[in-house]
This record gives sequence, structure tokens and C-alpha cells, in this order.
Amino acid sequence: MKADVKIDCFGLMCPMPIVKTANQIKKMKAGEVLEVIATDKGIKQDMPAWCKATGNECLGFEEQGDEIKVYVKKS
Repeated sequence: MKADVKIDCFGLMCPMPIVKTANQIKKMKAGEVLEVIATDKGIKQDMPAWCKATGNECLGFEEQGDEIKVYVKKS
């Protein structure tokens, strides 16, 4: 999936990937896609919940080994 911006949350545990996502999303324009690279498996539950709470769209996940890529579209 194509992302406009990428952030690296590799090795960070909850809640830091969500905190970094929230900070980055604030700087982005509506419709842009953020790629979050994480290793915390909790992100698969946390990110959709955060997106629902904030009105952003969780576009999906890609997993490769321990790495999880999450795609978020700013509303």
C-alpha cells in the first residue's frame, strides 16, 4: 500500500505507537495515508479502536515476521 508519510515505532510498546500516530496525523492533510511500522502486536487492536474514536480510517495491516505495518487515512 502507498503511504504519504511513514513513522517508525519499531520496538515501542503501547501506548507509544498510538501517541506517535496521533502526533503525526495532526500534521497531515485530510486524505493522506500514514504508514506506522511497529512490532507491538497490540497495535492490531489498538489502532482500529483509536481510528474509530478519532474519526480516522484504518485501511489495514501488513505483517512480515515480527514487523507490522498499519495504514491510517486521515479524515
